Amino acid sequence: MFVAVVPSTDAVAHLDEFLDPRREHGAFRWTPADQLHLTLAFMDDVPDRSYDALVEGLHRGAARRTPFEARIAGGGAFPDPTHAKVLYGGLELTVADRTELDRLATGARAAAGRAGIAVDGQRFRPHVTVARLGRPQETSKWVRLLDGYQGPAWTVDHVVLVESHLGEGPRNRPRHVVVEEVPLGRRAAGS
Repeated sequence: MFVAVVPSTDAVAHLDEFLDPRREHGAFRWTPADQLHLTLAFMDDVPDRSYDALVEGLHRGAARRTPFEARIAGGGAFPDPTHAKVLYGGLELTVADRTELDRLATGARAAAGRAGIAVDGQRFRPHVTVARLGRPQETSKWVRLLDGYQGPAWTVDHVVLVESHLGEGPRNRPRHVVVEEVPLGRRAAGS
């Protein structure tokens, strides 16, 4: 399972349209449009006995957060463009909105921890994975291409808890099922 921010329908459609003519080039496994997301917390295993506590914790944490604006813009490669295994879209955020996103991720990870669920311990690096590679490759040209991308802004006003069924999607990819939608609690000033 994972907790994620899902870009708006318009943001996903815009990125998908940008990527579509490029998908036939390169040896990438492109992320399907319906699976584009920003992971806040990843959990390898969520025992049934911990599920309710996780959901309650996510609601408590999200209630303390304020909706904010985000935009997919720019991009990069992990671990780096010369030996990439992942291509990603970056996020454009104001300093205040980046702080809110970081707090949202921290809250999601804390909710899992309090529910007794182990969370992937990697440092939070906000991004939207657009493609994966089977083996590390040079991707500098692709990173330059992504650097020029700027999608439409959307309001992040909820997070989702997603169940991932590995190998059950098209072409043995994961099948993702949103099992909970958790609204952010505080409204932005003036809305």
